[in-house]
Amino acid sequence: MNVSRYILLALKGCAMGMADVVPGVSGGTIAFISGIYEELLDSIRSVNATALKLLLKGRLGAFWRHINGRFLLPVLTGIAIAIFSLARLMTYLLEHHPIAIWSFFFGLIIASAILIARQIERWNWQVLLSFIVGAVVAWWITVATPAETPDDWWFVMLSGAIAICAMILPGISGAFILLLLGKYQYIMQAVGDLNIPVMAIFIVGAAAGIISFSHLLSWLLKHWHDLTVAVLMGFMVGSLNKVWPWKKVVETYVDSHGKVQPLVESNITPGAFETLYDKPALLAEAVILCVVGFLTIYGIETLARFITTQRKED
Repeated sequence: MNVSRYILLALKGCAMGMADVVPGVSGGTIAFISGIYEELLDSIRSVNATALKLLLKGRLGAFWRHINGRFLLPVLTGIAIAIFSLARLMTYLLEHHPIAIWSFFFGLIIASAILIARQIERWNWQVLLSFIVGAVVAWWITVATPAETPDDWWFVMLSGAIAICAMILPGISGAFILLLLGKYQYIMQAVGDLNIPVMAIFIVGAAAGIISFSHLLSWLLKHWHDLTVAVLMGFMVGSLNKVWPWKKVVETYVDSHGKVQPLVESNITPGAFETLYDKPALLAEAVILCVVGFLTIYGIETLARFITTQRKED
């Protein structure tokens, strides 16, 4: 493989990493648009028992070829570069411009849910029930689970395992899953601060998750496609409660740095927000950014359809 090929793959990985940092934008979608989705999925599946045996036997060359290392290395490098570059920016925006960034995320997620609905080939009562179950479960989680979920190693690892699965599903955002689990800001902060222990635990969980669940998710989508997609769509719609821009702090806690952080929050109207905190609700900015987020997803989807059409014609 020549240098230009490595650079191109790394740039595609960067685009995936940028997408994975933003809730509502799927790295899998970017992989699909850039034409590396199938090879990425096949390479992930190749990290199996055979690969482990080759590694343990010291047959590094055979192991490298088996997992398609010449493809995976530049792509994963690009993803890592993008994530490390954007983590501090996202942490800053969430801390200093929460209404604007949550509004943008709100639009992203609404558009993603609508586009995912298009993947359902036939609606029936089972599919509708699956959607309702997904929405109710997600809504219940956002209501029942405080904004601050455990920082214990096992939950960080579990979050990594669940969120990474989104990378192989076009339309499902890994950052969105972290948001739902209450670990988005925590992980972004850890990356921005180069908190190695937290990052290592998260990466271990992510590696275990993508290897373990890639086959399961592929099987579910192959055999129960519409039901699986309906549950995922319901999951996204039900969790919109968590990204509503205007919130009232009900309960706080003191973090490990001695700063007071919100623990339990409830959604309120923009007017109530202005009255309660004597600050502008920034409603116009919020609406504009929500629309921008919505159109961003549709722009990516339109580009994907255009590229797919061009390939078929060629």
